[in-house]
Amino acid sequence: MEDEVKKALEKVRPMLQADGGDVEFVSVDDEGVVKVRLKGACHGCPMSQMTLQHGIEQVLKKEVEGVKKVEPAD
Repeated sequence: MEDEVKKALEKVRPMLQADGGDVEFVSVDDEGVVKVRLKGACHGCPMSQMTLQHGIEQVLKKEVEGVKKVEPAD
């Protein structure tokens, strides 16, 4: 599942980079919880929780079977 998650994150990355941010894969567990680290302008942004839930999580759930949730790694 890790490779599939990394591949799906590549689809989200250009959107984040356009705003000066980025995302780094940290881990995925057996329950389908993916941990990522937001970087650049995304790190500490007031909208980062929305980015995680309505951007990254939505794409990962659609692209990778078994993903249940995306959480920040910090």
